[in-house]
This record gives sequence, structure tokens and C-alpha cells, in this order.
Amino acid sequence: MADALLIDRTEGATLRLSASGAWTSHNATPLEREIDAAARRHADAKSVAIDMAAVERLDTFGAWLLERLVRSFTSRGCATEVTGLKQDYRALMDELHQIKLEAPSHDGGNRIVAGLAALGRNVAGIGDTLTSVLNMLGALCVALVRVIAHPRRFRFTSLVHQLDNVAWRGVPIVLLITFLVGAIISQQGIFHFRKFGADIYVVDMIGILVLRELGVLIVCIMVAGRSGSAYTAELGSMKMREEIDALHTMGLDPIEVLVVPRVLALIIGVPILTFLGSLAALYGGGLVAWLYGGIDPDIFLQRLKEAIDLKTFEVGMIKAPFMALVVGVVACIEGLKVKGSSESLGLQTTASVVESIFLVIVLDGFFAIFFASIGM
Repeated sequence: MADALLIDRTEGATLRLSASGAWTSHNATPLEREIDAAARRHADAKSVAIDMAAVERLDTFGAWLLERLVRSFTSRGCATEVTGLKQDYRALMDELHQIKLEAPSHDGGNRIVAGLAALGRNVAGIGDTLTSVLNMLGALCVALVRVIAHPRRFRFTSLVHQLDNVAWRGVPIVLLITFLVGAIISQQGIFHFRKFGADIYVVDMIGILVLRELGVLIVCIMVAGRSGSAYTAELGSMKMREEIDALHTMGLDPIEVLVVPRVLALIIGVPILTFLGSLAALYGGGLVAWLYGGIDPDIFLQRLKEAIDLKTFEVGMIKAPFMALVVGVVACIEGLKVKGSSESLGLQTTASVVESIFLVIVLDGFFAIFFASIGM
């Protein structure tokens, strides 16, 4: 393997650097030494031209050294141009050129300004997320209109497959978690209500809390962690393997092919899981009330009928499809944001779960205010 070389010569105010050999990690030490020496010798150069035509091989290490050389001159206000780079290496250089290296701030004088700046960036990030959600909702509506206008374009097989993953396979874990949550609420309620001789009111608390709030909320949080993360990982993997670009090439809309079946599966599946989860939570609460609190099952059921009505059940079920829509849209958005690395896939999957849970809780708060205002 030829040694890496960097020859410099000055033509007037222009510094010309001619590179040759193999710019790879094998020649890392001498190459880095030559680059640093050239940068020091010509610190006062006004313009620099780097000729890479004679470079035989270039790997990531060599590309980064070239990028570092370019940045060392441009940071001084020196016009720098790279010529002769082979077509095979341009994509690598473009990728490295997009990496922004921010030097750590040494301004420790005004922490208030730094804190406000960080707050502003976070608020801007929330705004970007909401904008992405609105864009995806618009694209989803357009795709649904096309599917309704041409029903044969709808991928029913994909919908059934996603329903199997979201609803049917999620039933065991949903039943287990909601059963345990209902049992814990019942035990804690009886423990504290017993101090006031009001054990029976634990039935009211379990019924209203589970059917209105906790049932749907716990199910949606579990769906965000289970199905939402899976959606993001699936779409992200497709993005990394350029399968989504292939759909564009074939004239297919990825939103219609990939997003619509997944979101519809959540909208259909989450209310079913909410219903089953609420029943499991009530069963768990009733079992603990019987075994721990001494409340007979017949008395529990009779009190439950008095404490709740159809509106209590309707509130939780109305929330379910809207929360499912939020989870599905956020998961698909983050999946389509994945870049070409496994690190990006992990970051977007984490962001998907965190954002989904946050938006589900916020949406639940808005629903609570809305239903209170209309007397439900």
C-alpha cells in the first residue's frame, strides 16, 4: 500500500496542497503529522486549493483528516477548495461535512442567559414536533381519502397483520398489568379508608378511576412502549435499507402503504384493549377487596352499579381512539426521521416512546377538562 503524502507549494497568495497515496487508517500517524505541519506552516494563507486526484484510497479516517484540514483553514477566514476527489468518496465527504462540531462554551458568567437559551431550544423542539404531527395528520387524511375513493388500494392483509400484533398479542400483558394496578389501587384504598370506617367507598374509587382515567391511560402508555416503539423501529429499518425510497421509485405512497394500516390498527385495537384492561383492573380490585378488605363480591358488584353509569364507561372509551391516533402518528413520524445509522434508530425509537407518553398524558388532561365542562 502506497504511503500517504501531502505536498505543499505556494503560488502567489494561493496555497496548493497535492495529496497522493492511501489516506487510510494504516497511514494515520504520518498523514496526521503532515496535515498539522502544513496547517501550521501556512497559517497566513489567503486561499487554499487541495488536489485529491492522486489519492488511491480514502476511508473514514482519511476523510475526517481531510475535513479537519479544510475546517482548520476555513475557520481562519481562508477560502478553501477541494478538487479531484473521486465520485466514490464524495458521499462520505458530504456526510462528514454535515457534522457540526460545537466547541463547549466557556462563558460561565451568565447562567441565566444560558438557561433561557436552553429553554428556548426546548420550546422550539416542541414546536417542531407539533408541526410534524400536523403534517403527518394531513398526509394521513389525504391517503385515507385516496383509499376511500379507490377501495382496492387498501391493504387489508396488512391491517389484519398489524391488528394481530397490536391487539391480539398484546392482550396477555395488558390484562396482567391492569389486573395488578387494579389490585394495588384497591389495597391502598382499603388501607386508608379503613381509618375512617369507609371501606365500601373503595368500590366507588376503583370504578370511577379505572373506567374514566387509569384504564385507557395505562393501556395507551403500554401500547406506546410496545407497539409504538415497534412501529418506529420497523419504519426506521426500512428507511435505513432504502425500502421507502424504493416505494417512491415504484410510484407508491409510503404513507398509504405503511402508515395507514398501522394507524388504523391502533385506532381499532386500543379501544378493545382498553375495554379488556378495564375489566381486568376491576376484577383485580374486586378480588383484593374480597380477600383483603372483606367486601363480599355481591356487595362489590351492587356498590359498583350504584357508583358508575354508562357515561363513566363512555368517557374512557371515547378517549381511546384519539390517544391511539396520537401514538401511531408520533411513532410513524419518528420512524421516518431515522437516518442511516443504528444510533439514529435508537435515538428516534426512544424519542417516539417519550413523546407518545407525554402527548397521551397531555391529551388526557384536555379530555378531563372537556368532559368536566360538558358535565360528563
